Amino acid sequence: MNNSIEFLAEDQEYQIEYTFAIILAKYRGDWLFVRHRDRLSWELPAGHVEPGEREEEAAYRELQEETGAVEFELIPLVSYRGRYKGKEVYGKLFSADIKILGQLPDSEIAEVKLCREVPDNLTYPDIQPQFIEWYEGMK
Repeated sequence: MNNSIEFLAEDQEYQIEYTFAIILAKYRGDWLFVRHRDRLSWELPAGHVEPGEREEEAAYRELQEETGAVEFELIPLVSYRGRYKGKEVYGKLFSADIKILGQLPDSEIAEVKLCREVPDNLTYPDIQPQFIEWYEGMK
């Protein structure tokens, strides 16, 4: 994605085909970030919406696969528009309050990290803070 995203008004009708589900996850009051096994940087739990899958289903699946979350409350927050690999894409932002964090499944995620503050070494430093700032501004 380029370094700008647009949050969409929820009270308007959109014909959106979602590409991504992004989750702002917290466990015991700390932010939860994940590290992909091929990277040294941190990112929010997230992933592609698979064909035939709704964005809520993708968020639920990705949160479990990338964090090991067993019990959680997932809340849809806002849709957004941005650019990814030169194409306009749409995503849905969710929050998750994780109650029980289990074993990390065998996947592309090497580890999870709990943080009071957003880590400096982000995989997508131009995008991820925008999601967090939007969320913090809505509370």
